[in-house]
Amino acid sequence: MAGCGFTPVYAPGEAGQTLRGAVSIQQPGTRADYTLATRLEDRLGRAADAPYNLAYTITQTTEDQAISPDQRIQRIALLGRVEYTLTEGATGRVVLSGQIDDFTGYNATGTTVATQTAEQDAERRLMVILADRMVEELVLGLAR
Repeated sequence: MAGCGFTPVYAPGEAGQTLRGAVSIQQPGTRADYTLATRLEDRLGRAADAPYNLAYTITQTTEDQAISPDQRIQRIALLGRVEYTLTEGATGRVVLSGQIDDFTGYNATGTTVATQTAEQDAERRLMVILADRMVEELVLGLAR
């Protein structure tokens, strides 16, 4: 593979390894923030005095996906967007920025408690998806 110029991003010294333990993630303020930040720390490691700072904003909306003949909502899509900025800690220079959109869904056909639990699970799954995609973009963006 070396002949084609391909270098794995997680090889020693490459962008995937460079970010490990080098990104200070903004403090979470909501349950969604906490889930996203926890997943980012799982993937990037926890950093005390990091050369990079990662700030983000999460936006969530819902869309009714399935409505019964008697007008009861049966399935809901949870749409999420995270806008992020990776900056150098020392200079404040923006290294990378972008946005990621994705979605999950849940059934709303059970009891109130079951629906609330399904909604929270969908939010958790969505934050994990968004965090994983953010890590991919950060790694690939620094590899360029």
